[in-house]
Amino acid sequence: MIKHNQDGVSGVGVSLVLTIVLLVGAIGFGIWSFSSRQDYKNNTDAKVASAVQTAKQQEDVIKEKQFAEESKSPLTTYAGPEAYGSIILQYPKTWSSYIIDSSSSDSNSSNPINAYFHPGSVPSVDGDSSIFSLRLQVLSQSYLQTLDSINSGASSSSNPAVVKPYALPKVPKTIGVEVTGTLPISGSGGKKTGIMVVLPLRSQTLELWTEGNQYQADFNRYILPNFSFSP
Repeated sequence: MIKHNQDGVSGVGVSLVLTIVLLVGAIGFGIWSFSSRQDYKNNTDAKVASAVQTAKQQEDVIKEKQFAEESKSPLTTYAGPEAYGSIILQYPKTWSSYIIDSSSSDSNSSNPINAYFHPGSVPSVDGDSSIFSLRLQVLSQSYLQTLDSINSGASSSSNPAVVKPYALPKVPKTIGVEVTGTLPISGSGGKKTGIMVVLPLRSQTLELWTEGNQYQADFNRYILPNFSFSP
């Protein structure tokens, strides 16, 4: 009689089961790895596409800003009457102007020169609600009178402003002041803010300013470096 080795059969069975378990595990791991790689690839592609789109948008913004700056040149020139300092004001050609000076029938004794500038079209000059990229005024009152009024207003807690000495790059010997914060504009009720340069002009006063924050870069880049007059 032939006797079967039960231990041997059991060992083969166990080995076979282990092999099957390992094979199934390997197959499962392979499927999981493949799915993970596909998910990573899909996510990576989406991230790359998003990054490319963002970079393109940023490039378009940069190009638009560059075009906007280039379109401002060459600058347009306003030359004021000799009686009021022969003012030379250069401003971006994309800005429009509305200028009342001594040669105009609208001129008055308190403001021999009263000029408004703004990109596109000039807003209404009546009332105080309009905001202008640039204003220019020659006042009939003396610089000392104007300065006293400015210093008085700057010390008011309701209309705070910083006042410091200032001279134009092209007229360095004429010292005036720069006002930052609430602007001392007659009739505005202390409602407008920005940067204003106030300078003595013979027996009168010259005021040059920008309202709000949007055009301060243009004011510092184009207006002040190119502005001149005869004191």
